[in-house]
Amino acid sequence: MAEIASLPRNETGIRTVVDILRQQFGERLHTGQAIREQHGHTTTWIENQAPDAVVYPASTAEVSDLIRVCATHDVPVIPYGTGTSLEGHVNAPAGGICIDLSEMNAVLEVNADDLDCRVQPGVTREDLNTWLRDKGLFFPIDPGANASLGGMASTRASGTNAVRYGTMKDNVLAVEAVMADGRIIRTGTRARKSSAGYDLTRLLVGSEGTLGVITEITLRLHGIPEAISAARCSFPTVEAACQAVTAVIQYGVPVARIELLDTIMVRAINGYADLGLPETPLLLLEFHGTGAGVEEQAGIFGDIAGELGGTGFEATSTPEERNRLWKARHDAYWAMLQYRPGAKGVATDACVPISRLAECVTAAQERALELGLIAPIVGHAGDGNFHVTPLVNMDDAEEVAKAQEYTSWLSQLAISVGGTCTGEHGIGQGKQSYLREELGDATLVMSEIKAALDPANIMNPGKIFAPLD
Repeated sequence: MAEIASLPRNETGIRTVVDILRQQFGERLHTGQAIREQHGHTTTWIENQAPDAVVYPASTAEVSDLIRVCATHDVPVIPYGTGTSLEGHVNAPAGGICIDLSEMNAVLEVNADDLDCRVQPGVTREDLNTWLRDKGLFFPIDPGANASLGGMASTRASGTNAVRYGTMKDNVLAVEAVMADGRIIRTGTRARKSSAGYDLTRLLVGSEGTLGVITEITLRLHGIPEAISAARCSFPTVEAACQAVTAVIQYGVPVARIELLDTIMVRAINGYADLGLPETPLLLLEFHGTGAGVEEQAGIFGDIAGELGGTGFEATSTPEERNRLWKARHDAYWAMLQYRPGAKGVATDACVPISRLAECVTAAQERALELGLIAPIVGHAGDGNFHVTPLVNMDDAEEVAKAQEYTSWLSQLAISVGGTCTGEHGIGQGKQSYLREELGDATLVMSEIKAALDPANIMNPGKIFAPLD
């Protein structure tokens, strides 16, 4: 298990704040060990650092009141959505109060004519799309897990549809947030563009709760496509599959999804979902548009794939078959765990320029083989983002050390080719050491912004960069 340093605790302040909040929130404040550890939960190998209490506010005003109390006594505040983040974002290294936003889960407003909506942070992406379906609209960001929209905004989430629809930074029009002193601010309007001052929306989107707690989000929506077609195609090598991805993007085919699975990943999914896919590198694709349009897009891809050795190309518009393929993709994590029972999946990600994707994915495979690691690869290949998940026996110290060496090497590889150490997982605790290497003095500017907006360092401390002095 990766060890993350704890920060100094304000024991007196924490006790005082818990007593005050217990009077204010009553049964909505919890201090039981099990629920605290659940809210320090991390789905990777970073150790659990539980908060001292978990509070369930019901409104922005309550969040503001809670943060004002914490600010008065210099007690940390850690926002929590559904706990699906991967780099220790919800840990409490200095203790403090976890704000669980799951009860703030209302869809507040839908403006169908303007293709936007306003939601509270506890609404999950699946719940929102269920709510929107009858209106002929959908929200496209799909990170795989049924994450909360507040958490997705805080970590600048992405996912399988990003190649066509962008990431959270492209689909959040404005947020309401409670800052470190309890002030409530709104960062924008429903207008599709603005030149009015600093772009505070994008400052808060991706800030991982270190600047403020997002309590409301205005989102861009899209019309449900007239036709949707899914396709699959196998390739002799990962390099050939990545070359097909590059060619599709360069040809300007408006593919909605294009996912890469390496041989190990395909084998794991076959074992988990009984799909019977050829156990070679695979691309899963989805095309959105008119009936004629998706047929044309699929045809162009089929021609490109054929020239690069692709085989078994199949496209389907049948919802049942499409859903079967994509459910298997979304169940990749569980398929990996079944592939090596008892192992811990140590998920990491990187994002590189499209032209370097084949080189980097191939290098990642070779490096894992050199270290003797089983490390399935799956990626949102259309934007150069790929995920590697070494399956590690956590009782084997040597194997754990190799996995740590591997994940570090992967981040440095991505940075060296002009990419990033994380395309969508975020920095959290796990990737702090690579941020300065990637961005240089820009990291110092980030810490200066943090110090200006949160001088007492109570907002999710110990995340993104080293603690402030």
